[in-house]
Amino acid sequence: MADDDTTLRIVADISEIDAAAWDGLLAAQTDPSPFMRHAYLQAMQLSGSAVTDTGWTPRILSLWRQGQLQAACALYLKTHSYGEYVFDWAWADAYQRHGLSYYPKAVIAPPFTPVPGARLLACDAASRATLLRAAVAWCEEQELSSLHLLFGNASDMSACADAGLMLRHQVQFHWQNARAADGLPFEDFDAFLASLAQDKRKKIRQERRKVAEAGVRFRWAQGRAITAVDWDFFYRCYERTYLEHGNAPYLARSFFTSVARDMSEHWLLFTAERDGAPIACSLVALEPGLGVAYGRYWGALERVDCLHFEACYYQPLQWCVAQGYQRFEGGAQGEHKMARALMPVRTSSAHWLAHPAFAEAVERFLEREGQGVDAYLSDLAQRTPFRQADG
Repeated sequence: MADDDTTLRIVADISEIDAAAWDGLLAAQTDPSPFMRHAYLQAMQLSGSAVTDTGWTPRILSLWRQGQLQAACALYLKTHSYGEYVFDWAWADAYQRHGLSYYPKAVIAPPFTPVPGARLLACDAASRATLLRAAVAWCEEQELSSLHLLFGNASDMSACADAGLMLRHQVQFHWQNARAADGLPFEDFDAFLASLAQDKRKKIRQERRKVAEAGVRFRWAQGRAITAVDWDFFYRCYERTYLEHGNAPYLARSFFTSVARDMSEHWLLFTAERDGAPIACSLVALEPGLGVAYGRYWGALERVDCLHFEACYYQPLQWCVAQGYQRFEGGAQGEHKMARALMPVRTSSAHWLAHPAFAEAVERFLEREGQGVDAYLSDLAQRTPFRQADG
């Protein structure tokens, strides 16, 4: 619930929230990302990608005090668990086996986007806590089974823990542009390779050589330099990746039209060409103010050995070094990324379940799962792709 001098508003369309106010609040967070920008979330809705018909019904919660936006979050009513990357299918199955409905549930996260960052946008900790209490209370009023805040930042997790939500942890793999000796950025890509153990360095060079010897060359374009033709080709590749796995793509072509127009500075496209014709591409999102790049989507019309590694890792990492970016986040899962110097990091989500018995059972499960994650991280810490001090 909101305080006496604070008004809670719940709307079904983010366009009812002023974009400048929303983005200003986002910019004040410790971990802003392009995926929580007003234009990104609005494009999800206007393109029909995250709407009721696809199982994502938007509910935008916001707190206002004297006409000023104090806190806000993007909540979705879900009729399934697709596109979340924090897997709770077993929980839904357990509910069904006991004659209970798990769906609809509530999710606080940008759709289809497993990227850590701020979820409860707030001007201070008190407003964040008030917003979270309001979200849980609303879920109770709506008789929803549960509320799930996915890939939140440290401030979100602190608020959730204080409110009694259960925390869950996973592992992603991120690259840091920092030399082991002094923490300074790498001078160039060769300097980065020199920091790796000999076998890792040799493997990367071999993989890059295979792509080059296949006659593949890359070009990159950023922001408005990405043409409509480039975007059309990207979508062909993106769509094909999903169709090859027997699925329809989550995002409509019009989604990319919108974000290319309204937040162009946040996109970087690598296009692979052979004999002058494009054959593959990878799309990277950017947060220029923080110097962070996010690997998002890739696809290819032709198969070339090691092309995926070149398009999705080596080209973006080389670009990050050249542009002085601090971090590259490689997306969900993928222990193989460690061989490319993307190192394990813990990501977190928070969960509230209305049913006391199921909440208790899930809490016990999360405790066991958390011990497994700790052990996994401990095991990974014993492995390193980097060259040891003794050579």
